[in-house]
Amino acid sequence: MIERTLFLEEHAIFRAAVRKFIENEITPFHLQWEREGIVPRAIWEKAGAAGLLGCSIPEEYGGTGADHLFDFVLVEELARAGITGPGFAVHNEMVMPYILAFGTEEQKRHWLPKMVKGEVIGALGLTEPHAGSDLKNIHTRAVRDGDEYVISGQKVFISNGQLCDVVVLATKTNPEASSNGVSLFIVEAWREGFKRGRRLEKIGLKAQDTSELFFEDVRVPASNLLGPEHGGFKLLMKNLAQERLTQAVRSAAVVETVLDYTIDYVASREMFGHTLGDFQNTQFKLADLKTEVTIGRVFVDRCIELFMAGKLEGNDAAMAKLWLSNLHGRVVDECLQFFGGWGYMTEYPISRAFVDARITRIAGGSIEVMKHIIGRSLFEKRGNANHR
Repeated sequence: MIERTLFLEEHAIFRAAVRKFIENEITPFHLQWEREGIVPRAIWEKAGAAGLLGCSIPEEYGGTGADHLFDFVLVEELARAGITGPGFAVHNEMVMPYILAFGTEEQKRHWLPKMVKGEVIGALGLTEPHAGSDLKNIHTRAVRDGDEYVISGQKVFISNGQLCDVVVLATKTNPEASSNGVSLFIVEAWREGFKRGRRLEKIGLKAQDTSELFFEDVRVPASNLLGPEHGGFKLLMKNLAQERLTQAVRSAAVVETVLDYTIDYVASREMFGHTLGDFQNTQFKLADLKTEVTIGRVFVDRCIELFMAGKLEGNDAAMAKLWLSNLHGRVVDECLQFFGGWGYMTEYPISRAFVDARITRIAGGSIEVMKHIIGRSLFEKRGNANHR
């Protein structure tokens, strides 16, 4: 195994604490949460008290000011344990970074300490019924009316939608413009006209609440605008790289874990007087998977290094998500085959890993969109070179 030099002793200590928290506070209850389709608010408050939320948020806003590797440790350990219920990644890696990076001083001091404690749960409102990866085409409107904006529209597939107290919401403030007409708002769930729709039934990620959200003439003060008016699309593009890297980090941890317990299984599973691991076909397939998983890990860790240095470009994050999403789906599928009929039974972790894997090629921008981003960047660079 290639040594991971990114993570230091303090990260190892934190990792041990995260594993203990998961073992005591999440794993024993996760199957019940999957049946209920939602996690209790109490787990958010416990996670906040344990220091698992907003690790990299500066001290003046309620965090510890630790480096972002601590947040990635949490992503990895939840993935290794097969935990998909608590939407900590949305809260930590998507909502808080928008507020921290683009919020006013008042917005940061009001929201971030509560989010670090788990008292306030965040959601990101981007996707609409007719606008998934195409954020330029959203229909949710925000119309200025004096010192307020009136927001109307609908969002769908919103993680933490049933539990959220606040939504970072993408709207159109200029419907005639394309990307230059998008604005972001911080919208509180208690405001009149904010309505939660169905808790959507999914084939995977059963314990994570995913919802429709409706905005029926919701009035918010102009001070709830996040970043400049009409400047929301540029802000989204800046932070989507972090979201896609987070998904790649999760996939890398999942495939490593799935491969490890598959190797353990075939080493003990007897068939025709041998173990399943004795057969050349098994060894060759696992050799291929091990090689690809290792390549994925090295690439993801390099992207983390670039992110930590502030040098991660959008097309690099897109390549990480593309490679790891495809690898994620292939590894769980091929590993499940080794388990035979038991792999189809939900009591085995491999079966849940299989259904939970499918979303990785859709969420945060589909793999087709990733290919578009990567391909376009190749020709943009060639065009720039031709004009020098």
